[in-house]
Amino acid sequence: MSAELIDLRRIALAVSRLRGEGVKHVTVRSDIRHLKVEFESGLILVIAAERDAQGRPRLEVDVVDAPPDAALKQQIEVRFD
Repeated sequence: MSAELIDLRRIALAVSRLRGEGVKHVTVRSDIRHLKVEFESGLILVIAAERDAQGRPRLEVDVVDAPPDAALKQQIEVRFD
């Protein structure tokens, strides 16, 4: 899987938000294409291996804040555009 330099910069910037965070929970999808790491602060790291419109492999990495009703909802919805 190859990654463009701009993608690596975007990933580094997203992951830099996690410095010093404590891991609360990790979930891996059964097909091992998605990894979700929940942190004590409420931040969530989502890593996915997807294919773009041309069928080339692409690594997606996002850091998001937990939804406000996270205590009531055990599943998050993240869109990869």
